[in-house]
Amino acid sequence: MNFLKVILWLRNFLFDKNIFKSRSVKASVFSVGNITFGGSGKTPVTIYLTSLLKQGGYKVGVLSRGYGRKSRGYVLVYNGSKFLSTVDKSGDEIYHTALDCSVPAAVSENRVKGAERLITDTGVNTIVLDDAFQHRWIKRDVDLLVIDQRFLTENHFFINKLLPTGVMREPLSSIKRANAIIINRKFMEKEDIPDEHKEYFEGKQIFTGFYKALSFYDLKHNTELSLEEFQGQKSLVVSGIATPFSFLNILRQTKVDTQNKLIFKDHKKYTYNDVQRIRQLFYSTNSHSVVTTEKDAVKLTKFAREMDDIDIYYLKIKFSLDDEEAFKGFIFGV
Repeated sequence: MNFLKVILWLRNFLFDKNIFKSRSVKASVFSVGNITFGGSGKTPVTIYLTSLLKQGGYKVGVLSRGYGRKSRGYVLVYNGSKFLSTVDKSGDEIYHTALDCSVPAAVSENRVKGAERLITDTGVNTIVLDDAFQHRWIKRDVDLLVIDQRFLTENHFFINKLLPTGVMREPLSSIKRANAIIINRKFMEKEDIPDEHKEYFEGKQIFTGFYKALSFYDLKHNTELSLEEFQGQKSLVVSGIATPFSFLNILRQTKVDTQNKLIFKDHKKYTYNDVQRIRQLFYSTNSHSVVTTEKDAVKLTKFAREMDDIDIYYLKIKFSLDDEEAFKGFIFGV
């Protein structure tokens, strides 16, 4: 048993025995999280769940740690009607969520204090926690665990191990803490849980979900184009997400030419030099446009002046569940 595994076991043991105590807040709390570092699709699931709760009549807000932000402490990102922070100060994921859901959103390293402030500032009665499976200091009504299907079905030694060897934050045995699991197959076909992993899912409510490509959004003209309009188009693909494989895969499925691409690390903070690099590659490859993700597009908008001669589009996707009615029954039956 390695050192990290011992620390994780001890921490969870202390919470399980109520030696470390989770604190309640004056709102219903839904947590969306994972056991791997990036790439499971937490943010699309958070957007899906938030929209579902909003449609159900709940006054919902979203709270995140704000990974990669240039700020500290509590920051109210969106009050329900206008943005009060920039993407740099809030982090790309919460900004993206607020933009899509149009609900109050905030960031805070301390989820308890952050939730209390968000309730006071905006009057929400329901909070969705983005990326909070490991943050056990706040009591939650529902703990949703999102797992990438490829992580389960493609066993790689240097991936399916705890950090720093692999990408796992916690061992598979931690699945027992979740109230329900969403297996995100993204743009892949549905596969069964491998036999060697089935024991960890026994007795759990399991849902499967996927991404559906909707359209391409023109950042410059604020218009949408159909997927068919991009078929065969030679574009420069720009990506700064954890698992670009799925993004490239759906672009190929929509018959977009992905030969020219510029792949950055997850949560990429774009700089002026990066933009110049994009420009140089765009012109040297005679690309028709730049195609990126919505998460990257949010950060590239601040370089609108530097890229005003380039057409930039992001692929709009929607997370869906294979059995949405069963999921609604689970969520609204809590």
